[in-house]
Amino acid sequence: MKDKQPVFPQYPRITIDPKVCTGKPHIAGTRITVSAILANMAGGMDIPTLLKEFPRLKEADILQALAFASSQLQDQFYPVEMAA
Repeated sequence: MKDKQPVFPQYPRITIDPKVCTGKPHIAGTRITVSAILANMAGGMDIPTLLKEFPRLKEADILQALAFASSQLQDQFYPVEMAA
């Protein structure tokens, strides 16, 4: 069996597998999605608390999830109408 190559070489801790978390980006080797990390942090959870709540996570996982999410929005444009 061949070793899996990272889906995102610049984010080796993030993977996508259609058989895991319905294909959502997640921390490799876990079922913890990037969106779950973001939602918990948006709700006010800090990194030390996340690490206690999700013992399989490492601080580097959280930081890479944040960087990955940011990169996914980097080139997104949202058209808005200017008020008259």
